[in-house]
Amino acid sequence: MSDALKHECGIAMVRLLKPLEYYKEKYGTAFYGVNKMYLMMEKQHNRGQDGAGFASIKLDVNPGERYISRVRSNAQQPIQDIFAQINDRINLEFKTHPALKDDVAAQKKYIPYIGELFLGHVRYGTFGINSVENVHPFLRQNNWMHRNLIIAGNFNMTNTTELFDNLIKLGMHPKEKADTITVMEKIGHFLDDAVRKLYKKAKGKGMTKIEASPYIAEKLNLAKILRKSAKDWDGGYAMAGLLGHGDSFVLRDPAGIRPAYYYKDDEVIVIASERPAIQTVFNVDFDAVKEVEPGHAIIIKKDGTMTSSQILEPLARKSCSFERIYFSRGSDAEIYQERKKLGRLVMPKVLEAINHDTENTVFSFIPNTAETSFYGMLDAAQNELNKQKNEAILKEKETLTDARLQQIQSHKIRTEKIAIKDVKLRTFITEDSSRDDLVAHVYDVTYGVVKPNDNLVIIDDSIVRGTTLKKSILKMLDRLHPKQIVVVSSAPQIRFPDCYGIDMARLEDLVAFQAALALHEERGTSAVVEDIYHRCKKQVELHDSEVVNHVKDLYAPFSDQEISDKIADIISDESINADVKLIFQSVADLHKACPKNLGDWYFTGDYPTAGGNRVVNRAYIHFYEGNPERAY
Repeated sequence: MSDALKHECGIAMVRLLKPLEYYKEKYGTAFYGVNKMYLMMEKQHNRGQDGAGFASIKLDVNPGERYISRVRSNAQQPIQDIFAQINDRINLEFKTHPALKDDVAAQKKYIPYIGELFLGHVRYGTFGINSVENVHPFLRQNNWMHRNLIIAGNFNMTNTTELFDNLIKLGMHPKEKADTITVMEKIGHFLDDAVRKLYKKAKGKGMTKIEASPYIAEKLNLAKILRKSAKDWDGGYAMAGLLGHGDSFVLRDPAGIRPAYYYKDDEVIVIASERPAIQTVFNVDFDAVKEVEPGHAIIIKKDGTMTSSQILEPLARKSCSFERIYFSRGSDAEIYQERKKLGRLVMPKVLEAINHDTENTVFSFIPNTAETSFYGMLDAAQNELNKQKNEAILKEKETLTDARLQQIQSHKIRTEKIAIKDVKLRTFITEDSSRDDLVAHVYDVTYGVVKPNDNLVIIDDSIVRGTTLKKSILKMLDRLHPKQIVVVSSAPQIRFPDCYGIDMARLEDLVAFQAALALHEERGTSAVVEDIYHRCKKQVELHDSEVVNHVKDLYAPFSDQEISDKIADIISDESINADVKLIFQSVADLHKACPKNLGDWYFTGDYPTAGGNRVVNRAYIHFYEGNPERAY
C-alpha cells in the first residue's frame, strides 16, 4: 500500500528428525538446519524488518554442555546480521579447532547454534521501543532443562492488562506489562507446575533425580499446559515455543486470525507463517503444506512424534483478510489468484467512472505490491474491450471496410508504469512546509504517456490514512495533466482500528473516519459524535461479552459512495487540476475474492473476539478526549 503501515511478524520452526550425521552425509553439512532457517526467515522478511531472532536446541547433551543458543538483532538488516554472527562464530571454532570439520559429534558438542530444533522470528515493531530486548525469541531460563522456555510469535493480545493482573494473583512479579512477557510467564507458570507434579510422581515410583528427568520429558503434557495457559487469551496469535529438553509447539488462535502452516516428511517438520516459504525452501508441492487449524496446536515431542491437538474451542473462522490483500507473499498460489480477483471485481465501478472509455484511459498501479490486482483489473478491462470491439463490428457490419476493421481490432488497453518510488529519498527536514515539498517527490512519474484528455486509473492495495496520496502521489500524477485521476483500492474503506497485530491503533488517523466526521459537520449532525463517546464510556466497566461496537453508528447515516466522495475531497486540494475519483472494493466482493479469509473488522467493525469491541470503543474515547495513547 502507498501508506506506510507496519504489521504482524513472522515465525519459522524447523525440527530435524534424523541424526546430524544423516544430513552431513546426504547434504554435505551438519548445519543443514541452520541453513534452512536462514532461508525460511529470508523468505518471510516481508513480515518484519525491524528485528530478527534465532534460537536453537541440541537434544540429548551431557550435563555441563551448552544446549540452548540464541541470537537477536535490531540492525538495519537484522536477518543478515544474526546469521553473519552465527557464521563468524562457526568459522572461529573451525579455525581454532580444525579437527571439528569432519567430526559431527564434536561439532554438536562444541559449536553453538548447531542442533536439531530451531526457532526463528522476524519482527515489525508496532508497539513499544524497537530495542533488541523487544526482539523475539524470548527466553525464560531455569536450571531444570524441562523448565527452560523459548517463545516467539506473531500476535497481539487485546487484554494484556487482565492477563498481567492474573499473573499478580498467581503470586508472580512480571518484569513488564508487555503481552509477550505475560504470555510467556503464564505458560511458564503451568509448565513449572506440571514439571513439579511429574517429579513428585517419579519420586513416588522410586526413581532417582537423574532417572526422573527422562520420565518428565516423556510424560509432560504440552496440550494440557497450553489449555490452562491460553483459556483467558483474547487476540490473534500464532505462538511458537521450545522447551529446553526438546518438546516444541505452535498454537493458533481460535478464530484463525493469524496464519500458520506446517509440513512433515521423514527428515524434517517445519512450521511457518507463510506457505510459499515452506514450498520454496523445501521444494514441496502446494498440497503437501497444511494449515494449522484454528484453536489447535501442532505439538512435537522430544522423540519427534507430531500431533495436532485442540487447545481451545474454535470460533467462527475470521482469518485476516489483509493477509490476502497485502501482507503475505503474493507467490502463494491461492493468494495470487485472490488478488487478481480483487482487481477483476472492482473493474465494473472503474468502467462506470470512465464512462467505458477504454480508448482514452491509461491503467497503472502503485505501489509494486498492487501489481497482481492490476493484472486482474486488466483481465476485466480486456473483456470489456473485446465486448466493445464485437459491438462495433456488429453495428457496422453492413458498411465495414478493411481499414475500419483494422482500426477496431488495433484498439488495445493502454497500460503504463506510471509511478516509481524513489526508495533512496529521505525527508530529512521535519519543519512542516519544507517537509511537505520533499514528501511530494517520494514518487517519480513517467512523462509522455498520458495525453491531456486521458483518464488515468491507478490501483492501490488499500488506502489507510491517505497521507501519501494527498502529499505525494496525486500531486505527481497531476503533473501528467490527465483529465481525470481515478484511484482504485482493491480493499474496502478502512473504518476501524486493528487490535490483532497490525499498526492501526488510532481512529483519527484513518481517512474514512475523518470523512465521516466531516460529513456530520457538513450536515449539522455532529451531536452524534458526542453521543457515541458517552455510550462508549458507559461500557468501560462492562464485561467483554456485554460490550458492543458503538463506533459503527458514526458511519451508519452515510452510503459507501458518500464516504468515498468525501475521502476524495480530503486527499485532493485546489492545487490538483484533474478531477479526482476514489473507488473502493465492496465488502461483499472482498468475501467473494477471499472466501477463506473472512476477517473484515477493519472494514465492518465486526470483531472476531470480545476484546475487539472494547478496543474500538477505547480508541474512540481516546480520540474524543484528545488522548494520544494507543487503545491497546
